[in-house]
Amino acid sequence: MGVSHALRGLLIDLDGTLYHGGIMIPGADELIQMLREQELSYLFVTNNSTATPEVVAERLQAMGIPASADEVCTSAQGAAAYIAQQQPNARVHVIGESGLRAALETAGLQLVEDEPDIVVQGIDRQLTYDKLAKAVQFIRSGAQYILTNPDLLLPSEHGLIPGAGSISALLRTATGVTPTVIGKPSSILMDFALQRMGLEAGEAWVIGDNPATDIAAGHAAGCRSILVLTGLATGDNYKELLSAAGCEADVIIHDLYQLKQYIRDQLARF
Repeated sequence: MGVSHALRGLLIDLDGTLYHGGIMIPGADELIQMLREQELSYLFVTNNSTATPEVVAERLQAMGIPASADEVCTSAQGAAAYIAQQQPNARVHVIGESGLRAALETAGLQLVEDEPDIVVQGIDRQLTYDKLAKAVQFIRSGAQYILTNPDLLLPSEHGLIPGAGSISALLRTATGVTPTVIGKPSSILMDFALQRMGLEAGEAWVIGDNPATDIAAGHAAGCRSILVLTGLATGDNYKELLSAAGCEADVIIHDLYQLKQYIRDQLARF
């Protein structure tokens, strides 16, 4: 069976790809406007599990990037869908913030403080020792352990701060259990996004600035990928980062204006 090579959808990373902190990367607004005009299907796919899709869309709009909540696909939504599919009505204990709780509740899962079937962990900026101790006890007692995303560090106004993956390092060490990872570079989040768009992997391109998460996730899901040199990856380090990630990007693009033109050219071919 041949793979379709017509471009029918995009899975677009956010931080480092369309913006830095609260500042839009030049050309991001024009890129998204063009996708809307061309009526090309796309989702903003983020490992961030803290914010609801509504909040993510509002942040993008505040920077001048067109966005609506139904165009946002978070690792929290991916985790909720994964659990609901595996175990509907599961009892879930959460280490995480409002975006993760909202996604789990929307998926019809029960949020519990005791005797969970599953521990779901994302980033939690109100983390306490007691929360960690409870999670360790639940996982050691047989609760399944699901991690929203493996990011060790996150950019903040005050520099890099520990991410969900750093909290997970403690839980893994204490329990000896390796979690099921939902977010990039896992294919689970990508598969969820493709399902939402009604597309096959061969019909969608992944766009991102981080070889270890975005490009590796595209590779794992069977999508083609575009590495943009707008964030983590730069002209100086991208070869080294791809090599460390153990994957190749199909296309390397310097900025979002060039990306816009590349996508236009792809669409004109079909």
